[in-house]
Amino acid sequence: MSNNNPRPLSPSLLSLLLSACGSGGLLTTVGPDYQTAPLPTAANWQAPQPDENNLPVAHQGDPMDLSRWWDRFQDPVLNRFLAAAQQVSDSVADARARIEQARANLVGAEGALLPALDFKTSATRSSASFGGTPFIWNQFPFGLQSSWEIDLFGGLARQEEAALSQLESRNASWHDARVAVAVEVANAYLEYRYCEAQVQILKADTDSRRESARLSEIAGKAGFRAPGDVALANASVAEGNRTLLQQQAQCERSIKGLVAMTALEETEVRKLLTEAPGWAAKLPSPAAFRIDSLPARVLLQRPDVAAAERDVAEASAKIGVEQAKRFPKLSLSGNITPTLQNMNGAAFFLAETWSIGPTLSLPLFDAGKRAADVEVARIQYQAAESKFRSKVRTAVKEVEDALVRLNSVVERLPQSHKAVSGYRTNFLAVQQLYQTGLGSLIDVETARRNVLSAEMAVKELEQEQVSAWIALYRAAGGSWDEPGHTRKVDAAASPAPGDGKSEKTDQFLNHQGDFTGGKS
Repeated sequence: MSNNNPRPLSPSLLSLLLSACGSGGLLTTVGPDYQTAPLPTAANWQAPQPDENNLPVAHQGDPMDLSRWWDRFQDPVLNRFLAAAQQVSDSVADARARIEQARANLVGAEGALLPALDFKTSATRSSASFGGTPFIWNQFPFGLQSSWEIDLFGGLARQEEAALSQLESRNASWHDARVAVAVEVANAYLEYRYCEAQVQILKADTDSRRESARLSEIAGKAGFRAPGDVALANASVAEGNRTLLQQQAQCERSIKGLVAMTALEETEVRKLLTEAPGWAAKLPSPAAFRIDSLPARVLLQRPDVAAAERDVAEASAKIGVEQAKRFPKLSLSGNITPTLQNMNGAAFFLAETWSIGPTLSLPLFDAGKRAADVEVARIQYQAAESKFRSKVRTAVKEVEDALVRLNSVVERLPQSHKAVSGYRTNFLAVQQLYQTGLGSLIDVETARRNVLSAEMAVKELEQEQVSAWIALYRAAGGSWDEPGHTRKVDAAASPAPGDGKSEKTDQFLNHQGDFTGGKS
């Protein structure tokens, strides 16, 4: 078009074009419309739940019942470690970066649906003679350029849909990374407290061995005990000391592990572990809970399952993106460029040019590339769907495993306590016989080992019980907010909402959960 005034688009046509933005293609929307499929799970859990009638249900379609689960430990030391580890975790940082990348992709996809507008300016000084006296020509053009691809067949709408699903998936993966870190730290902390409890048992056992050896030496010097008995008693003390030192070294290694996970100074870690009143050698004690009897309802709150399902939705949308490339593409472009100019120092004058018009691109021949890209997108969708189903099966297995562990511990603990009581009674009786000269030191040491093994077995079962509760927390989804819930999140721990971003981008930032009583 030339310098005549441009003929404006009719209001009805303009309204039709604008209505196509963000609502599918102007003519049609190619590609499959994704529908969330029901989770491929059984109707009920197969493993029994301990004390099913006496415990509160963890979540009845409301995952917020688990979001503050760590508070139920009522252990400030654990909370401090969880908060510190979450701040420095590389997996959480990587997941946070992926959210930012997905958010940028969504902004770009939304922007592709709208006209692009650019400002351009330049300055030119040139000389021309045309066979006569040269003249100087100064030009200062400035103007606006605009382009707009009309989404005829929904390719841009599908791209926005894919970007939106990607952002949801990345956000869910961020939750999963945080829960994984929480579980790792909680297990490391549990391991240290378990190690402390073992040291406590071994110290008591070593003190008992030492006292027996002292009495044997006194009796041996008085001629009431054979030298072999005295030697056996001293060997028992040495064995007890060796086992105690070995266990203490294991506790030191556990401290090193906590330092690495939390990035706290070792002196601070030791201070937190040793100066907390009443927590030394005490295993964490989380509150018991039941999970809902419907597997699908439980698994819906798992962030890894949610991320895998959103990956399927993204792959579905990308089929439409590739299919739209096989259809014609229509775009509008235009510019208006006023130019301030003069010649040989004369007065400046303004020249104005503009242009506007459509461009239609028709794909004719590409040797089958576009069709192959569609087929690749379909295969990727099938792979994402297969991965989602595999993730669901793994999630079911993890829940069932945790329930089996809990049920097994509940059944074994009473038997272990009974064994400790019986072995201790036997040890005291055998020790009393030996002290009166009617028993054998070998029998005493055998009875002592039985007591030690039984006490260690009880403590191991108690540790396994706490570990199983942590595993069930992890398997049931950990920290996860219900849709639409808004929570204030520490900026250092979570991706900050982007200023000026679209509403679709920011709405997912309100789903960022907390997993600990301290700042996360």
